[in-house]
Formats: sequence, structure tokens, C-alpha cells
Amino acid sequence: MNPSTYEEARKIYNSIKRVAPKLTKIDIVICPPYTYLKSFVKNQNEVFIGAQNVFFQEQGSYTGEIGVNMLKDLDIKYVIVGHSERRNMGETDQMISKKVQLLLDSGISPILCIGEKERMEQGEHLDYIKIQIKNSLEKVAKKNISKLIIAYEPVWAIGAKEAMNPPMIHEMMLFIRKTISDIYGHECAMSMPVLYGGSVNFRNAVDIIKEGQVDGLLVGRESMNTTGFVELLKTIDTI
Repeated sequence: MNPSTYEEARKIYNSIKRVAPKLTKIDIVICPPYTYLKSFVKNQNEVFIGAQNVFFQEQGSYTGEIGVNMLKDLDIKYVIVGHSERRNMGETDQMISKKVQLLLDSGISPILCIGEKERMEQGEHLDYIKIQIKNSLEKVAKKNISKLIIAYEPVWAIGAKEAMNPPMIHEMMLFIRKTISDIYGHECAMSMPVLYGGSVNFRNAVDIIKEGQVDGLLVGRESMNTTGFVELLKTIDTI
């Protein structure tokens, strides 16, 4: 629920829009609260607009929910699904799988968030991630998967002082791609964008991308810091 006013959101958006034409190597996706979406979707040449969530049923009497057709009507390009905060509120892998299917059927790219709550010495968190991926993509056909983006966000690293160690991120990238390969094949696994999220800032972004071998970043807290976020965009555009 940040920022809390449209004026704050507009300032952040305009700061990003000013620098975006100079950035030629990256795609920028902004996912503001629902109430600001319509104001920012008019011109998506340099900055794409996404939503933070969508309901898992296509239509019906679900007071307070936002349907996929509403987002499609607004020309929304991306939607975050399965964020750890949503999962903590009771969302299941089965709900998330339905969301992914609805979005893909509508031509919208789901940004599927996955991540363990804690890192376990015996490697049990790997099984957790594998199950999370398989369940969240249950019944999603290979022919529809080309628009899917995976965002790995270890819950224990969100809001922490330091991001996950880049070599450890690289290990998780390999594991995630192996899991995707087991489901959809090697070619699909290697072409699917995989992002990292969790205490990302302009100081650690380059190491995370280079050493962690990630395709992009899911930025949370730092996205509210206009100066830091713009610096982050400029920094990774030089890679």
C-alpha cells in the first residue's frame, strides 16, 4: 500500500520516466497500487505498467477483488502473483496456479514469485522451492508458458541488511532452471527470465546480476527511494 497518495506515486513515476529513454539495455516495469494504474498506462513506450495482484477467478461476485479482464481492459502488461506477502495472507499454490493460467490466457505476463521462508542446512528448502514451482504451474501448458517470468525472493532476505550472497543466488538460479527443465524442457528453462528480489539496491545490483546470473531484479523497498532506484536503473544499464 505504498505510496499512500497519488502525488507521491506520480513523482516517483515521473522520475523514472525522465531517465528511461536513456536506458537502452533494460526493460522497466512499475507495479503501483490499483488506484494509480489508469493514470500511468497511457504511454508505455519506455516504462511498462504492471499490477501487484489479480483474483484467481475470471469473473463473479467477489467483492473487493480485481479481475483479469479489468486489468486487460486497462492494457496492463504484467502482474505479480504469489508474492510472499500474499502467500502469508493465505494464498495457496493452487490459487496462484489459477492466476497464472488466467493471465497467460489473457496475454498478460505473470511474474511468479517463489522463495523459501528460511534456508536449511540439510537443503530441505530446495524441496520446498521445487514443490512451490510445480504446484504454482500445475496444469499450465508448455505452449502458454512463453510469457511467464519467475521471481526468486527468499523471504528471509526481504528487508534484511544484506541481500543473498551472489554465489548462493547463482546456485538457486541453476536449481530453478533445472526444475523448470524437468517440467517444460531445457530450451524453455534457459529462455525463461528469472529475477531475484530481496534487499536489492544500487550498490549490490551489479554483483547480483553478474555473479548471481539473474536476468533482472524484483525491487521492493528501494523502489520507494527515488534517488536510489534511478541510480540502480542507471547502474544495471551499463552491464
